[in-house]
Amino acid sequence: MADTNILIYLLRKDLRVADNPVLHYLASTPDHGFTHLLPVYVFPDIQMDLSGFVDDDDEDLDQYGEISPRSRVGHFARCGPHRAKFIAETVWDLKSSLEDLGSGLVLRAGDHARVVSSLVKGFRKNLYKVGAVWITGLVGSEEVGQERAVSEACKSLDVDFKLWSDEKYFIDDRDLNFGTPKELPPVFTTYLRSVEPLREKPRSVLSPPARSSLPAFPESSIIAPQAKPFTVPNEYDDLEDALVRPVERCAGRQPAFPKEAKSAHPFKGGEKAAHKRLEDVVRSEVAKNYKDTRNGLLGEDFSTKFSAYLAQGTLTARQIHAALLEYEDGKSELYAKASGFGQGENEGTKAVRNELLWRDYMRLYHKKFDDKLFRAHGLKGDDPKYQDGGEKRLHWKTADKSTAEAGQESEPAAIAKIIERFNAGTTGMGLIDAAQRELMFTGYTSNRARQNVANFLAKHLGIDWRYGAEWYEMMLIDYDVSSNWANWQYVAGVGNDPRSESRLFNPVKQAFDYDKQGDYVRTWVPEVSKLKKLENVFQACTASEEDIEVAGLAGNPMVTDPVKKIEFSVEGKPRTNKRSYVRRKGRKQGGGDSDEKGDGQKDDGDDAGDNESSHTPQRDLTQGWRSQHSPTTSSRGHASTDIRKIDRKTDGPLVVESHPKHTPPTGPSMNNDSSHRVPSNRGGSRGGRGGFYPRGGSRSYAPPTHSNNRGPGFSVSLSMAGWRCTFMSPCIS
Repeated sequence: MADTNILIYLLRKDLRVADNPVLHYLASTPDHGFTHLLPVYVFPDIQMDLSGFVDDDDEDLDQYGEISPRSRVGHFARCGPHRAKFIAETVWDLKSSLEDLGSGLVLRAGDHARVVSSLVKGFRKNLYKVGAVWITGLVGSEEVGQERAVSEACKSLDVDFKLWSDEKYFIDDRDLNFGTPKELPPVFTTYLRSVEPLREKPRSVLSPPARSSLPAFPESSIIAPQAKPFTVPNEYDDLEDALVRPVERCAGRQPAFPKEAKSAHPFKGGEKAAHKRLEDVVRSEVAKNYKDTRNGLLGEDFSTKFSAYLAQGTLTARQIHAALLEYEDGKSELYAKASGFGQGENEGTKAVRNELLWRDYMRLYHKKFDDKLFRAHGLKGDDPKYQDGGEKRLHWKTADKSTAEAGQESEPAAIAKIIERFNAGTTGMGLIDAAQRELMFTGYTSNRARQNVANFLAKHLGIDWRYGAEWYEMMLIDYDVSSNWANWQYVAGVGNDPRSESRLFNPVKQAFDYDKQGDYVRTWVPEVSKLKKLENVFQACTASEEDIEVAGLAGNPMVTDPVKKIEFSVEGKPRTNKRSYVRRKGRKQGGGDSDEKGDGQKDDGDDAGDNESSHTPQRDLTQGWRSQHSPTTSSRGHASTDIRKIDRKTDGPLVVESHPKHTPPTGPSMNNDSSHRVPSNRGGSRGGRGGFYPRGGSRSYAPPTHSNNRGPGFSVSLSMAGWRCTFMSPCIS
């Protein structure tokens, strides 16, 4: 009608009513000019499997195109069951919140531009004017592609389009001391110094809209229905089923959920749940103790678990900062009983802020390097030394016959079997298997575990790190494109890590350091729970035949055919005061110290970004996700690491001696990175109705037949107070 002016607001990763710039503007600006507001959420066909929204015999399906997106390298589902459920909860919570304000939320499935066109044409058919379409900008080629497509649709329909800035981050982009992301400092520490003091930098939180303060919600009779072939359910249970059912078996065959295991991330999605978690974290001292506990492996409260909420935009970094201020300054009775209330910033709250800033840094890093984040060679691909013929040319093993070069160290079929075991948590490496099973069953695993998993795949196995990044994209409940891919790239040694080639974790030693009693591995890999010796729990193939029989592991591939064996023996009890999950102070260098600021130097995170990495002391062989301290072992991930002997005869400073023997042979390189990344389609193939996996089906491989023969490599001898270690790094077959 002539006197109407409808605003369509497309929501994506800004699924909240509080601290929402768009809703705040509409509620606080009387002369905005709109008579009606239509909030819309679209389940995206390029990032979620929408086959649950269609009938198998729907004639419109073939005309629509592909609806089951798959990742480009590993052909995994783009969004697995854990995040699909979390998103369903989040969207339904937002719908409820908007209805409480006197508004509403329309749910649609498919392509954003098609949805906008359908809605605009529907309103015009009923003689209602659509004045504008608004959307909040995001980082990523697919996300930017959505924005451009919507903009073009609006242009063709003669409707105004506005792209709002995303304000869910810690430091507003308008307050940075550089003009464009291209000027982002190459290391995090420099960036951190440029925005300190962090306690004073974030902008104030925007107040939520009052009831009836938003423009009226249009009558349902004038809103165009969901276009074919999709049908979006009107009840929550049906919605969750439609999103989860197509991907509930995306991980393939799974063992039974361990009886003694509990999820470290049992939290529901949505803005209400996010704020309850925020209150609990501050009030129960999780934040206060965060610096000391963030390397934990078991339990809900060793880290903040904010990352999933930050990823979906149900919670903002500045809301977290505001709550910390209320606690530190003693301004809220909500936190009055918490230890440290009113005593200013402490080490824990400071560490939380650092993690929030790290998350900012990963987003800006993504904006700076764009699709280089998804290349096999990452940032190294532009360096002639890493290109064909270059002295440091990278070689990643792949399961893809079409990209594997002749002479790849292991056949693609063998690599496929290794990847299958890696994903399923049956490699025989206890810490890695526990982390992968926890991820499979719960959608979450700790920052410490994420670091080790990524390092194991890329550096120990030499397999294209993107298989791991894509698996995490599918399985993580807290997946964030910038954090996940930047952190995987960092650990793989192709990001902006100044010590990319020398950063090598020993997963057996890491298990001894962070799983002191073996509780984590025993919980998630119950097959090894009957083994008494920790070295056997952490690597079952080291157990005696008698112990293997007693534990019921005879014939188990984790014992008979481990994907990788790392020899690690302990003579006497090592002298150490190290706690299993306490982050120790060390000299800050390079990328800085953080545990979840971003996924590139941390891990896809949890906590202020669910990527919590930590600095480790120079004498420590363990490496934080972004730690700059590492043993000078220059393996590129194609070597195995053997700690042959550890005794207590040596005291004194850490001494590192490198003895190159042979250059480890490497597999083929995935040279043509552009062939593995296409604009606006991070996932590559979208798989049609069934994609690469038939609906409800699963992938399976025959038992692996690869060998574990060791070839020539190099050794590194280390001696430190109470320890003597020798790292042997032969090549993997």
